Amino acid sequence: MQLERKHVLAIREGSPGLTPDHKHILKLWIAAGLWLVVIAIESTTYLSSEYTSRFLYPILHFVLGLTWKQFVVWHHYIRKTGHFVGYFILSLLLFRAWKATLKLPVLWALRWSGIAFFMSALVASLDEWHQSYLPSRTGVFSDVVLDSSAALVAQIAIFLFLRAKRDKTAGLSPQGD
Repeated sequence: MQLERKHVLAIREGSPGLTPDHKHILKLWIAAGLWLVVIAIESTTYLSSEYTSRFLYPILHFVLGLTWKQFVVWHHYIRKTGHFVGYFILSLLLFRAWKATLKLPVLWALRWSGIAFFMSALVASLDEWHQSYLPSRTGVFSDVVLDSSAALVAQIAIFLFLRAKRDKTAGLSPQGD
């Protein structure tokens, strides 16, 4: 007797293809995968601080009249903001993909949130490890902390958003009045 394996994206023999639900799940995972590709590209030599300053300095000098000394400070914060935004989005996309894949009858689950956070932190660690091997890049632990913090903030924002959505649907105000 052979046991039938069940998989979230399994296609049954004789079925016309993916169901609408399966297509939705696949789209969510493709979005997360594409964002991982964006992060991988940003981790290359071509988007190192040295290279991005070549095009950002002339723009910021022209628009804001920044001197080189001022630009160095701005450039640092622009790059760190990029880290934060990138990993915030990754954590959000991973949450959505896990929520669709591991269905539960709730709006928010620690399982989805935890997996999304830890996957984002793992990607951040691997990204910095990869950068430590590139001559024009530096892999630093503080960037892993920043990226992981962004992933955590994303999960907190999702939780708060979904809780407010639940309360509004139930006819409650966010303060519980």
